[in-house]
Amino acid sequence: MDFELYRGELVAYCYRMLGSFHEAEDLVQETMLRAWKARDRYDSARASVRTWLYRIATNACLTALDGRARRPLPSGIGAPSDDPGAPLTPAFDIPWLQPFPDTRYDPGARAGLRLALVAATQVLPPRQRAVLVLREVLEFSAAEVATQLDTTVPAVNSALQRARAALAGVGDIGEVAEPDDPEVRAVVQRYVQAFEAADVPALVRLLTDEAILEMPPVPLWYRGSADYGRFMHRVFAMRGPGWAVRTLTANGQPALAAYAPEPGGGHRLHTLQVLTVTGGRVAHNVVFADPSVFPAFDLPESFSSAER
Repeated sequence: MDFELYRGELVAYCYRMLGSFHEAEDLVQETMLRAWKARDRYDSARASVRTWLYRIATNACLTALDGRARRPLPSGIGAPSDDPGAPLTPAFDIPWLQPFPDTRYDPGARAGLRLALVAATQVLPPRQRAVLVLREVLEFSAAEVATQLDTTVPAVNSALQRARAALAGVGDIGEVAEPDDPEVRAVVQRYVQAFEAADVPALVRLLTDEAILEMPPVPLWYRGSADYGRFMHRVFAMRGPGWAVRTLTANGQPALAAYAPEPGGGHRLHTLQVLTVTGGRVAHNVVFADPSVFPAFDLPESFSSAER
């Protein structure tokens, strides 16, 4: 049995359950170890290797989630701010949702990794969360999910119905264009050019009217292109112009690694920004400023002007 064939999709699954990439990797390693120790008891007549591994991973996730607070984004815990000069005080006591580095694993369909969906899923009770992901994203049958969760098909269907109702306000994740879509690439390129030029009016022109900007671990967020623009004025006033940006993807969405200019020259990694592009505009920007999320993306911490 080659368990490694399933590592990527299991990491993505555990990430959807936990909201933490680092914890997802640890739990998948635990899943592989449990499966290896129990390999002599595996019965191919009862379930495929894939279904069996997901059962082990689901149990590991549910145990890890027992009594634990959900991982939110700032927009999930309070009202938007209208003060572009509000203190940027990080709240490290909150277990924030983390981004998923696309280049590390290939989980197949990436729509289920969208930040908005993962954040919304975090609100669900853990077993409902598992049912939703296993049925809607991974397309296991109700009977398979019932086996994985040691429950009945009617219970699975009931949990799925409740989960769908709870997430009714999330919107159609399918409306979010893929990062390799030519229109999306063009929008991101214009955004990068405006950002590197510290051209706030150009940035604002690329936003939807209700664009959201949020910055975990700072429990602060803004709604609307006007407030977004006012905050960006503050950023460039604080750190100066001359930023450098590298493009990548995260959560199946376009992303930017923003490097702030150093006083003595060169650039240092400042934030990882995950963009939601809809209708040719940026509708949402989650700016991850916690350095602990950077290593998963294998980004250089700094580089000189000559290396750019």
